Amino acid sequence: MNPDNRLRIARILLLVTPALWAVNYIVARLAVGVIEPHALAFLRWLIAFVLMLPMAWPALRAQWPAWRREWPDLLVLGALGMWICGAFVYIAGKSTTGTNIGLLYAISPVLIAAASARWFGDRLAGAQKAGVAIALTGVMLILLEGDPRALLALRFTPGDLWALTAALSWTVYSLLLQARPSVLDPFARLTVIVLGGLVVLPPFTIGEALLLGPPTLNLATVLLCLAAGLLPGFGAYQAYSFMQKALGPARTGLVLYIGPPYAAAAAWLFLGEQPHWYHWAGTALLLPGIWLATGGRRR
Repeated sequence: MNPDNRLRIARILLLVTPALWAVNYIVARLAVGVIEPHALAFLRWLIAFVLMLPMAWPALRAQWPAWRREWPDLLVLGALGMWICGAFVYIAGKSTTGTNIGLLYAISPVLIAAASARWFGDRLAGAQKAGVAIALTGVMLILLEGDPRALLALRFTPGDLWALTAALSWTVYSLLLQARPSVLDPFARLTVIVLGGLVVLPPFTIGEALLLGPPTLNLATVLLCLAAGLLPGFGAYQAYSFMQKALGPARTGLVLYIGPPYAAAAAWLFLGEQPHWYHWAGTALLLPGIWLATGGRRR
């Protein structure tokens, strides 16, 4: 693909991918009392894997002697990206809002950009740094509900801490994708990372079923699993891998800045969580900030 076209597609995906992830925050809330977190995470990634494998199979078969040596990395990435960033978000949904999950994920870009600059030389130019600052201001405006004094009164629920752990795991996952090169193309690599997650998840899923009971097969369960598997599972992770290759981890990580307004809008539409003025004001800062931060060339 032409590099300019790749860049244009990646920048469009920066605006689309948060909408796919916002579905996951809604699923996390709607799944409470319907299906347990690890069962939902396992079925989500099983659906995604079934969709991905036929497309990735030619590359996996052709390069099997080379990529089979990457199994330790694939298991670690599967644990970070599919277990912790999967089940922990669904656990968070039991005791925090969908909006809060999106807000807490917004800390990942700062950590990814800082670590990328230190370890990979993936530095941002002046205009891009200004974009990061504008976007971060928008995130903080939403997080503090328009009142800087709220910083002193922040309180975390157990669900917030589960979501924060998932956000930190996503940071490490994103950095490892860059730090540990692979012989596979991004799509094929993601397919076997999902397989690694499916290897890690079963012990926790079985233990959860023994303690809390197996999932009930009904329409609500099927719809939740399909929504999680198709949109934030298959769709969002494919887009994220494409963007990482085109933009690098620091700028791709900025996609999570747009998560809070998307999460707030989705929570308003589907969960009745009412948005406020600071959500819209924050969004007004986030969008131009993202555009600046992803423009031009990295140093």
